[in-house]
Amino acid sequence: MIRATCSISSNQTRRQRLGLRRTQHSGDVPRKGSNCRASRAEKASIEGNGRLVWQTIIGHDAVADSFRASLQRGRLASSFLFVGPSGIGKRRFALRLAAALLCETHPAVELDPCGECQSCRQVAAATHPDLLLISRPADKTELPLSLFVGDREHRNQQGLCHDISLRPMRGQRRVAIVDDADLMSEEAANCLLKTLEEPPPGSVLILIGTSPERQLPTIRSRCQVMRFHPPAAEDAARLIAAEMGITDPREALRLAIHAGGSMERAAQLRDTELWTFRQGFLLGLADLPAASVALATRTVAFVEEVGKEAVERRARLRLVIEFGVDFFRGLMRRLSGSQASADSHGDDQLPVAVERALGSAAPWTDEQAAESLDRCLEALSQLDRNVHLSTLIECWMDDLAQLASGQSIAKVGQAIA
Repeated sequence: MIRATCSISSNQTRRQRLGLRRTQHSGDVPRKGSNCRASRAEKASIEGNGRLVWQTIIGHDAVADSFRASLQRGRLASSFLFVGPSGIGKRRFALRLAAALLCETHPAVELDPCGECQSCRQVAAATHPDLLLISRPADKTELPLSLFVGDREHRNQQGLCHDISLRPMRGQRRVAIVDDADLMSEEAANCLLKTLEEPPPGSVLILIGTSPERQLPTIRSRCQVMRFHPPAAEDAARLIAAEMGITDPREALRLAIHAGGSMERAAQLRDTELWTFRQGFLLGLADLPAASVALATRTVAFVEEVGKEAVERRARLRLVIEFGVDFFRGLMRRLSGSQASADSHGDDQLPVAVERALGSAAPWTDEQAAESLDRCLEALSQLDRNVHLSTLIECWMDDLAQLASGQSIAKVGQAIA
């Protein structure tokens, strides 16, 4: 386990071994597993009146209007890149769009799927022959090349690039949705590039990711980027309450705020053990640098408790790191003269931890709080690179302890270089 005061040389060794260089934070952890079926909630929002379809996709009216206008002008692009935080409805929107484009009752220009025809029902069940769905398999850390061009025995005879080139079987279009596009290998992205350069007639390809920067420049330049933003907290709370069966509106609002409008993260945050851990974790951050060893130990144990699957452990660690983001943002607000509770919305854990930090011996300044926040965002970026989790936690805690002691990570970085 780490020491309370970690030497620069040992910290450097671990960083070099894992490639833990400072980079820009780049997004959320992908959904667990690979599933070409629409979720129960997604099916429900497809079925029924077409207007209800778009009402269930909260906060993305501007994107829907943009597609509707393009269809009315007859200028719908063939390739799109949907970007925005994970869990805010990009995949659901893509499925609704596919239903509208493939609907056999309402014209596509209306962007209003009937939800009743055979085509709409097949889209809801993810069995439509002209709807191609790809996402990361549960046992993989990236989108395999075989999903795009087939396995070695069937190279270029199977996979998305082959299937989307075939003539539509039911209507005038084929729609392909590539979820977890952030996880495409360079080889897979290069294979997809030819399809983007020469899209088959009537094809619509939708890539779903978190940030344009996580795609190769050649991919970005050939897609129309559609930016999705989290819905307002009140809107997200209504959706969370409806889909999760939450009867207390205050609880739904609390989850919506802490989840940033993400349904995926809201589901994770319903775990009561997580909030119990969060309380102790925030108090541990307030007690830095003295608590760094114990805090790292508890964090490693908490991450490992979730199970042996790497995907589950990374998802839990992402939540823990985001707790650190919450803490240092609150500390920055408090140091600037605002109340830490001003944006806590019923969160009684964060203000207590922030006040405790200000009353400690640590010489917190605006600059140190900002650099600590940046270090948490860096840890999120490092998490996306599949580094060893225990070592990531140790290096993260080392750096936060140094910052709490009044040292500068920038100077440490210069010394390492």
